[in-house]
Amino acid sequence: MANTYTQVHIQVVFAVKNRSSLIHATWEDALFRYITGIIQNHGHRVLQVNGMPDHVHILFGMKPDQALSDLIKQVKQDSSKWINQQGYVKGRFSWQAGYGAFSYSKSQIPRVVRYIQNQKEHHKKKTFREEYLEFLKAFEIDFNEGYIFKEV
Repeated sequence: MANTYTQVHIQVVFAVKNRSSLIHATWEDALFRYITGIIQNHGHRVLQVNGMPDHVHILFGMKPDQALSDLIKQVKQDSSKWINQQGYVKGRFSWQAGYGAFSYSKSQIPRVVRYIQNQKEHHKKKTFREEYLEFLKAFEIDFNEGYIFKEV
C-alpha cells in the first residue's frame, strides 16, 4: 500500500481451552518462538511473547494489510497443530475460543514489554481472570460476564 504509514501496537491475550494449565515450562520457549514465527511470517513485528501454563500474552506491531481476527485465528490454529504434532500434551491441545486485544501508543511499549516479561511474578499475586477483567475495565470494553474465562 503506497503512501500508507501506520504505527499500531497490539497486545493479544488468549487462554488454553478450559483454562487448563497445559503449557509446560520445558517447551514454552519453543512455543513462544513458534508463535513469533507465525506472526513474523505475516509481516508483523513481534515485540514480546510470554505467558503462563494456561494463557499467552503477545505484543506486536501490526501491519494494516491483515485483519487482526484473521491473524489470531492463524496463530491459534497453527500453534495448536504444532503442539499436537510435537506430542507435548496427552490428548488434544486447543486454545479457548476468543481473545482480548488491546492497543498501545509507542510511549507505552516499554512498560507493556516489562509487564509481559514478568508474567510469572505478576501471577503470584493475581489470577488470570482478575488480570483479564482489569484489562477489559481499564480499556473500557463492554463485555458479557458469561463469556469471560472462568476460574479452574
